[in-house]
Order: sequence, then C-alpha cells, then structure tokens
Amino acid sequence: MHIQQATYVLSAPDLEICPADERPEVCFAGRSNVGKSSVINALTRRKKLAHTSNSPGKTRSLNYYIIDDSWHLVDMPGYGYAKVSKKEQARWGKEMKRYLENREQLELVVVLLDIRHKPSSLDEEFIFWLGEHRIPFCILQNKTDKVSKNSAQKKYKELTALLNSFNIEVPVFQGSAGQPESMDDLLHFILDFVDPES
Repeated sequence: MHIQQATYVLSAPDLEICPADERPEVCFAGRSNVGKSSVINALTRRKKLAHTSNSPGKTRSLNYYIIDDSWHLVDMPGYGYAKVSKKEQARWGKEMKRYLENREQLELVVVLLDIRHKPSSLDEEFIFWLGEHRIPFCILQNKTDKVSKNSAQKKYKELTALLNSFNIEVPVFQGSAGQPESMDDLLHFILDFVDPES
C-alpha cells in the first residue's frame, strides 16, 4: 500500500496553531541533521513535499502534511545543531514537549537515528523521555545505504540492547531515503496506528 495524496497544510510554532480537526497524527522527530525531510519525501514518494536543506535546523515549527485526507504527518523541529540562541532552543523544547504530552490527536512518534553513529546523549534522553511518559513511538535507523549489511545488523543489535537497558520495547525499522521501498515496513506500521482497519 502506498500513499496516494500528500499535501502541505501549515506550520505551527506552538500548540495553539495546530489544526483543530480530529485527524490522527504521526510525528517525525530526531536530530537536525538526521534527514527527516528526505525520509518524509521517500515515505510519501514526493520529491519536494518536505523542504530539504544542507543547513541543519531549518525546521522551526511543527510542519503539518495531510495524507490521503485521513491523517496528518507532522515534521517536528530537530534537536541539536540549530544555529539559534539557547533561549530560542529552550522555547522550542518547551513547545515540543507541550505538543507531545498534550496533543490528543497524536498517535505515534517516529524517532529517526543516523545508523552510522551511536545515539547521542540527546537521542538517548529523548527516547527515555518518550518511554517514561508512555508516548507510543518507534525508531527508524536511517541512511542504511551508507553502511554494509553486517554493520546494519550490528547497529540494530546495539540499539535494541540500549532499549532493553531502558526497559523499553518498541519496533525498530531500518531504511534509507534514497531507497523509498525500504520505507514500506515503516509505512505499514504507521497505517496500522492511524487506521487499525487498514
């Protein structure tokens, strides 16, 4: 099953600007340089849906996209690397936590990690925070085209060991924005969340 329609809706700098309708939402989160926009484009098979940039930290609001007129895909501002003041980063962090804790339409968070690197302290803190607050999430180890199959398997085992140490059990997917078909398993998982009857 593939996404048929995907359209940009709005950018919400805070919770009050988010769409008022009750469509379920799936949020994509991760470090500023992890490739969220490219993954969103690959997942939706739209080359220019989400704006990609060589400068990390360009996303400064919750960017909403409506998918097949039935659910919203939400691109969250990346953490780390953004060239803004600490005061501005703190404001983002506060608003994003408000969204994650209070947004009733939020069904799932997809946490993106760069498979080439160990999860950073920020990644670990975010994953632990999601688990602690019982917010449903899964993980995508992105950029698998940059590593060998053996390395990908090793990185998978290392990540699941980290999750076990946190007493967290969530699905872990692997894929690459350059290989859209590698996103199919993640897409099916997402669709089960937004439409259990699909």
